[in-house]
Amino acid sequence: MRLLLDSFWRSVAYCLHPRVIVLSLLPLGLMVLLATVLGYFYWDAAVAWTRTSLDAWPLLASFWGWIGRFFPGDVTSALAPLVVVFAATPLIVVVSLLVVAGVMAPALTRLVAERRFPMLEHKKGASFFGSMARSIGLTVLALLALVVSMPLWLIPPLVLILPPLIWGWLTYRVMSFDALADHASAEERSAVLRAHRLPLLGIGVLCGYLGAAPSIVWASGLLFAAAFFVLAPLAIWIYTLVFAFSALWFAHYCLDALARLRAQRAAAALSSSAGAPVDAGAVASQWGAP
Repeated sequence: MRLLLDSFWRSVAYCLHPRVIVLSLLPLGLMVLLATVLGYFYWDAAVAWTRTSLDAWPLLASFWGWIGRFFPGDVTSALAPLVVVFAATPLIVVVSLLVVAGVMAPALTRLVAERRFPMLEHKKGASFFGSMARSIGLTVLALLALVVSMPLWLIPPLVLILPPLIWGWLTYRVMSFDALADHASAEERSAVLRAHRLPLLGIGVLCGYLGAAPSIVWASGLLFAAAFFVLAPLAIWIYTLVFAFSALWFAHYCLDALARLRAQRAAAALSSSAGAPVDAGAVASQWGAP
C-alpha cells in the first residue's frame, strides 16, 4: 500500500512538470495540423461529394423538402460542411491520440527514470516491435471480451463493473510491460508483474474510470452542438492528461518495484557471500533517488 500511495502522489506532482504539460498539449497541435493539411487538399472535394450524396439519397428527399419550408436556400449546401466536420473530427482525434500515445509513454518513463532512478541499469528485456505486437494482441483480446460481455451490461450493476475491469486489465498489462521494457530483463519483469499483480490491476481499473471523464465532455458536446469546437479540444486534452497520469503512475510504481527487487537480490547475495545479514535498505539507495 505504501508503494501504491507513494507512486500515486508522485504521479500527480509530475503532471505539473513542464515536459508533461507540453506532451499533453501535443494532440491539440497535431489535430490542428492534420485538420489544416486535410482541409487544404480535400475540403472542397469532400464537401462536394457529401452534398451530392445527401441530394441523391432517396430516403432524405422528402425530409429536405420539409426542411426547406422553414429555412430558405439550399439546405444540403449548408449542411454538407457540418457533416464533413463532424465525420472527420473523430478520425483526426483518434490518429492524433495514437501518435502521441506512442511517443508519450516512453518519454514519461524516461522522465521518471532520469529524475528518480538515474543509476538503474537498462537491461532492455523487450524490443519495440515485440512490445507493439503484444499491445495489439492484448487490445484485440480486450475488445473481444467487451463484445462477449455486452449482454451482461443489461444487468444494471455489471455495466459499471465489467467495462472498467476489462479496460483496467488492458491498461495494467500494456502499461506495466512498457514501463519495464527498457530497464528490466524478461525474468525481472515477470517477477515484478507476478509479485505486484493486484496493485497494478487496481491502478489499471482506477485509470480506466478516470478515462471515462472525457466521455462526459463528448456527451456535453452532443447536447450543446454550438460549443462542440470548444468541448472537443477540451475532451482531447483531458484524455491526454489522464493518459499521461496513468503512464506516470505505472512508471513510478514499476521502476520503484524493480529497484526494490534488485536491492533485495543484491542484499541476499552479499549476505550469503559474507555470512552475515545485510541491510537491504542501504543497498537500495544505490538504485534510486527518494
